[in-house]
Amino acid sequence: MSIAHDFISELDYELPATRRLLERVPSDKGPWKPHEKSSALGHLAQLVTRMPGVMADVVRGIDLDLAVGPGYTFEATETLLREFDAHAKAAVEVLRHAKDEDFALSWSLRYGDQVLDTGRRKDVLRNTINHFVHHRGQLTVYLRLNDVPLPSLYGPTADEK
Repeated sequence: MSIAHDFISELDYELPATRRLLERVPSDKGPWKPHEKSSALGHLAQLVTRMPGVMADVVRGIDLDLAVGPGYTFEATETLLREFDAHAKAAVEVLRHAKDEDFALSWSLRYGDQVLDTGRRKDVLRNTINHFVHHRGQLTVYLRLNDVPLPSLYGPTADEK
């Protein structure tokens, strides 16, 4: 079994679960924050939406430059879902064509010319998936605090038995 196949198997579960959660994001609550130091709900949802695109770029060897990122906006749930679907499809498609040797190559996180971190693509992709699941979990808390029923992610929730 290839490295890419292992990641595809994991994403085959994580991506649909994430989409189910994003479907519940209320478009009218984008600016809501649980605390003044927290990210806005809409920005957190947008981060989760975009992370599969970062996964695809990691496998492709396209570094992430935080200095030229698109920034965050407040988007309707339907817009987030369309963007998520495109990024999720790209992540799986790139993995389908990846070779084991690709995962030994390096990838960097940058801020302009400054390299913040560099690692093997396999390790960076693992970290990115973990980061993705972490932020998805954070999103469940934001939704719960807004009385939005949570879908099943790893099993039944208090809202869905």
